[in-house]
Formats: sequence, structure tokens, C-alpha cells
Amino acid sequence: MSSTSYFTASSSSTPSSPHRIHDVFLSFRGGDTGFTFTEHLYKALVGRGIRTFRDDKMGSGEGVAPELLKVIEESRSSVIVFSENYFHSRRCLDELVKIMECQKDLGQAVFPIFYHVDPSHVRKQTGSFGEAFADYEENWKDKVGRWRTALTEAANLSGWHLLDG
Repeated sequence: MSSTSYFTASSSSTPSSPHRIHDVFLSFRGGDTGFTFTEHLYKALVGRGIRTFRDDKMGSGEGVAPELLKVIEESRSSVIVFSENYFHSRRCLDELVKIMECQKDLGQAVFPIFYHVDPSHVRKQTGSFGEAFADYEENWKDKVGRWRTALTEAANLSGWHLLDG
């Protein structure tokens, strides 16, 4: 299936699924990829007529705004750009949990991109990702289990592993 036909295909709204406003919700850590890879990806998607939402449009901070959760729900799919510092943002991890919930509950497609990171490190939370989680275990015990599950599920999906810029 070509990405263009997937993203531009129309679907009817049902009471159990929200109205789809965006074709793609783009999740990324801005400091790692915001003005390089992710910017090029965003422009390429928009240039192909794919309605794409970048999560940097709702401000910064660690909390995920309810409006952003709604945007995730109203998207047909999500592209997650996992990068070296993605895991150092609780906001990114909370977004990821919501994305994976929408995949299960609403049938959204999820496409992971591993940007200069090893997919197995994401899957198992090892390497620098393990270090980030060691800090979280102490202060965010209520969320760590959901974050770990979401990371493992996302890393088990077919995606792209990019080693070069």
C-alpha cells in the first residue's frame, strides 16, 4: 500500500471513532530533530497533501495539554521519531502512551522512525534510555509501567531505522 493512498483515503465517521482532522500526528523531541530531519519530514508530508500536525504547535512543558490529547485522537495515524533525547521528555512519553492507546482502541496506524537510535534500546529501555528510566523509577512510579509498555509496543512495530542524517 502506498503511503499516499493510505493517508488520503477517506473514511466514514462512526459513533465509536472521532472525526479525523489530521492524517498524521508527528511526535518528536524538538531539540534532537526539530529543525533537521523532522522539519524535512513535515514539509514532505504537507507537500504531498497529507494533513500533518506537529506537536510543537501546542507549546512546551512537561505536561500534555488536553487539546493535544484530542489532536492525537482525531488523527488517522501517528509517526513517532524516536531520537536520543525523546525519552528524557515525560511529555513525549505521555504522548506515546496516548498514541498507543489510540492504536488499540481506535485502530490508528503507528509508524516508528528510529533516528540515530537502536530499536532494541527503545524496545528494552537499555543504553541511555535505561539511564533515563532509572531516574523515573524513583519519582514517576505511577507512570513508568505505562511508558515502558508503550515503548516496547511501538518498537515492536515495523518502522524505519535511520543511521545517517
